[in-house]
Amino acid sequence: MDTLKKFELMQKIVRELEDLQHSQQAIIQKIGKIEVDNIELGDKRLEKDLPDMHQRVSDNLDTIVGILDYFADKTQNFGNKNNVDALKEQQAINDATGK
Repeated sequence: MDTLKKFELMQKIVRELEDLQHSQQAIIQKIGKIEVDNIELGDKRLEKDLPDMHQRVSDNLDTIVGILDYFADKTQNFGNKNNVDALKEQQAINDATGK
């Protein structure tokens, strides 16, 4: 895999991890809303299970954030080390001239 394609794939993974992070945050918010609604309702099963669900999703979010931070840094360092901006410019020139 050439350097530019590898960098683009790495950027795609970063975007997917960001999307996963946002999805987990939305799940935590929804669980929280259900917990609040259940305060009035008082369903015992929800009282029992929702806090555990909330904790597991929160733990997953922490893991995702850690992976995202690591991989975003790795992607940025890879781009800097391999001068990806110059490679993109060269590719644009090659595409424009048909080379």
